[in-house]
Amino acid sequence: MSSSDIDRRRFLEIGAMLAAAPALRPLGTGRQKPLGVALVGLGSLSTNQLAPALQKTKHCRLAGIVTGTPAKAARWKAQYGIPERSVYDYETMGRLAENPDVDIVYVVTPNALHAEHTIKALRAGKHVLCEKPMEVSVAKCDAMIAAARAARRQLAVGYRCQFDPTHLETVRLARERVLGKLRRVEAEFGFTIGDPTQWRLDRARSGGGPLMDVGIYALQSARLLTGEEPVSVAATTTNTNPAKFRDLEEAMTFALTFPSGLVADCRTSYSANFNGFTATAERGQFGMRPAYSYDGNRGFRSDGAPLPPPNPDQFAVELDDFAQRILTNTPTKVPGEEGRRDIRIMMAAYESARTGKPVRLLV
Repeated sequence: MSSSDIDRRRFLEIGAMLAAAPALRPLGTGRQKPLGVALVGLGSLSTNQLAPALQKTKHCRLAGIVTGTPAKAARWKAQYGIPERSVYDYETMGRLAENPDVDIVYVVTPNALHAEHTIKALRAGKHVLCEKPMEVSVAKCDAMIAAARAARRQLAVGYRCQFDPTHLETVRLARERVLGKLRRVEAEFGFTIGDPTQWRLDRARSGGGPLMDVGIYALQSARLLTGEEPVSVAATTTNTNPAKFRDLEEAMTFALTFPSGLVADCRTSYSANFNGFTATAERGQFGMRPAYSYDGNRGFRSDGAPLPPPNPDQFAVELDDFAQRILTNTPTKVPGEEGRRDIRIMMAAYESARTGKPVRLLV
């Protein structure tokens, strides 16, 4: 088959998807009722962060759950008053299309299941907020983006730090050169992982080690502070405990080179605790330590000037922003394309670690 035939077939497939997509209209700004959110996956993040955050939001509410564990479903129904009609398992997610109480689906399952669950929700006519990392490959990210376009729904990635005033102020300091031109960025996030049987240590579900989990925060900081996309990445991994880290990295260091020549030095680990970033400019430094925790983050400037305090609940702000974007029919600031950029860079970092050579990134 020629390339022109392939292109034509792909064009026809996309056209067919668009024609078959439900004729869903954007929700009007006059709608008073908060948007309903269904959480897909009821693990620690949903239990301890997202469900409590949804009790604080102004523009959305907890309206449904998707879980493969009946005992969890029973507890959540009782605790949050979720009706039986809004309780699903992973096989019945398609029935979300019949539930007008759910407007947004928040996907919080293991990384390698994000595409499957996101696409199911989009095909059911729901907007999707997907936890980071977006997926475990660029191809899966592309499938998610295509599904959102076909369904005419919004797809956002859970980059909560992009809604935090302290993080946003450091980005302003860097891009407006308040302390002069940016010279260097150092960013790091690592923790000591516990239970060796958890899904994060299963490459089939996680897609990798700490880079895919918390290293992505350091990558985000480097990209946001510079306002550039890296042109190359050089990475090395370490593994001092092969029994625990059987097929993924225990730790990684990676250097990102940007078009301006600036280099961001980043590191991540599952066996050491560190959390923060420092931006070095011509006339001083600024950053956050800690930077990426759910609470207790702190900003600093070497000249002593104050930075705004962080949000008391980053997830509530993130959720409300997405709901407002839907209500006003304006694009999210963290679309699937943003998640795809990080995945592309992280895949290049893994390639660099395997080959021992820097990997060039096409801008």
